[in-house]
Amino acid sequence: MSERDRFIGHLEALAKREDRGALANLRRGLGKPPGACAAMMPLIVPHLPEDRREHLAYFLVATLFALHPESARTGNMGTTFRRLGDNESAEKRFVALLDSHADELGARLRHAVSLARSKAEPINYRQLLDDVLGWDHPERVVQLAWARQYWRQTEVTEGPNNDNASAQGAA
Repeated sequence: MSERDRFIGHLEALAKREDRGALANLRRGLGKPPGACAAMMPLIVPHLPEDRREHLAYFLVATLFALHPESARTGNMGTTFRRLGDNESAEKRFVALLDSHADELGARLRHAVSLARSKAEPINYRQLLDDVLGWDHPERVVQLAWARQYWRQTEVTEGPNNDNASAQGAA
C-alpha cells in the first residue's frame, strides 16, 4: 500500500468512526495555506510524504474530504461531474475547473466538492490526490483524463429493446 493510499485510508477511517471533531478540525483549514490551522496538524503531519512539494496537495485533499467524506473507489472528477447530470451549470463549472491555474485549483475544487456533496455524489479521493499532484504536468494529462471521463460517449449495447439498434437495422 502506498503512502498516498494510507493517507486516504486514514481520512476514510475518521469518517467511518464518525470522528466529527477531527473532521471539523480538517474543515477549519479550508482555503488556508498548509500549517495555518494548527488543529489540522496532528491529523495530517504524521502522514505527510518526505517530498515537501507534495504537502500542499495533502492538506488540500484532507480539507476537501472533511467537507464531503463520501469516497468512491473509481473514477475521477470528470466521472463525478458526469454523474451530477447533463446541465449547463455543471458543465460551466467543470470547464472552469479544467481551466484552473494551480493557484485557483483549491478554490475551484472546494466549489466542485460542495456541488458533489449537495447531490450526494461520492468522490474518488485517492485519484483526486494523484490528480492534484499532477495538475501542472506540461501535457495537461490530468485535465485530459477528466475531460475524457466527462465527455465520453455512452456505449450503446445492441439488443432487442434498444431503439438505437432498431433504427440502425431499419436504415
